[in-house]
Amino acid sequence: MTFVSDLLASVSRRSRELIGLKAVEAPPRHAADVTALARTLLSRRGEASGTAVARAILDAYRLLDAPGRLAVLRDLSGGFGADRARLDAAIAAYQADPSPACAATLHAAAEPRRQELIRRLNLAPRGTLDLVRLRDDLLAHLPDNPDLKVLDDDLVHLFSSWFNRGFLVVRRIDWSTPANILEKIIRYEAVHEIRDWDDLRRRLQPEDRRCYAFFHPRLEDEPLIFVEVALTAEIPGAIGPLIAEEGTPLAADDARVAVFYSISNCQTGLAGISFGSLLIKQVVEELKRELPKLTTFVTLSPVPGFAKWLAKERKTETGFLLDEERTLLDALDALDWRADSLRAQKIDKLLARCAARYFLTAKTSGNRPLDPVARFHLGNGARLERINTGADLSEAGLRQSHGVMVNYLYDLGRIEENHEAYAERREIVAAGPVKKLAEQKG
Repeated sequence: MTFVSDLLASVSRRSRELIGLKAVEAPPRHAADVTALARTLLSRRGEASGTAVARAILDAYRLLDAPGRLAVLRDLSGGFGADRARLDAAIAAYQADPSPACAATLHAAAEPRRQELIRRLNLAPRGTLDLVRLRDDLLAHLPDNPDLKVLDDDLVHLFSSWFNRGFLVVRRIDWSTPANILEKIIRYEAVHEIRDWDDLRRRLQPEDRRCYAFFHPRLEDEPLIFVEVALTAEIPGAIGPLIAEEGTPLAADDARVAVFYSISNCQTGLAGISFGSLLIKQVVEELKRELPKLTTFVTLSPVPGFAKWLAKERKTETGFLLDEERTLLDALDALDWRADSLRAQKIDKLLARCAARYFLTAKTSGNRPLDPVARFHLGNGARLERINTGADLSEAGLRQSHGVMVNYLYDLGRIEENHEAYAERREIVAAGPVKKLAEQKG
């Protein structure tokens, strides 16, 4: 990939010279100039010259300040829609003759010119990564600028094709992985912070640890998602022992359980883009191939939305909680509520029941689980296996889930069946004890 990137960069530089573009060192300095260059790119037919113009646009955009970038995003959203005259003509032709050929012409005419612009920008050396970074900017501005939604829709449409699972490559990450990638693993860890290089070594080097990352060919050394794995003798119910500094590593040959304890998405600009289902199955198969004695594959997952959901339920007098249960849960408003061990036991018992209801009944408007981690694992074919209270006693764990974590089980013989149940019927596949917890009355 480095050779190909260098070759494309060389072509781009040579093309600049041929078409008279200024060097990258002096790109356009204003948003209007970048937009004008975008129109030039759409008007060119030559692929080599187009690559050079695309690179100039992306370089210029990156050098603009925040207001300048926002102005470019607004220009792309408002000024690069479908060609109205062409679209009107295609509509009239289809109304007169609703044939497949006229339908195809109408479909092509209805496509916003932004999509072709994005495709051409993608041809620039490292253009894909720059487009991901551009969407990162866009997502930051979107809440206050809803007019940018049309540009985001076009990026999502194209990214969904470019980043499907068929293009992704899984690689094992270990202590011999190049340092530039290891640095990104430290930076992108989103679940359990990696404090320094020593902490990273503890997660990669012992024989009871594994890490796998998914890469896209056009993003070279930029991981898209990575999975940290601990090899254990039994299913864990708390995160502390897995990431503790002390402890004796378990011989890999003695392990029977593989625990996926941290799964991190690395590219903010790809938020909401599905890399496809069954990603974890691919990691399971890699582990099974290397360590055939492994019999159980589970996660130890956070529950990021639970505390927020429970706070609303505590205020709902017509909800499932009894008055005395709401009173007991008032203790959760203080982070030190676990100091009273007897009270903490009562609260944990109630939290387990609340969490079961959260997973099985709390839904989005699209009838999907409210919890984003649940959506990921259920979509990947897992079963909600067990709820663990007091599992994450860090400040973040207490704040977002009151210490609750869950195990999702990846049963190789049922992954596809579970995936289909969720994808087709939005069925939440859960173990019997979890279902019973959700059905319990106070």
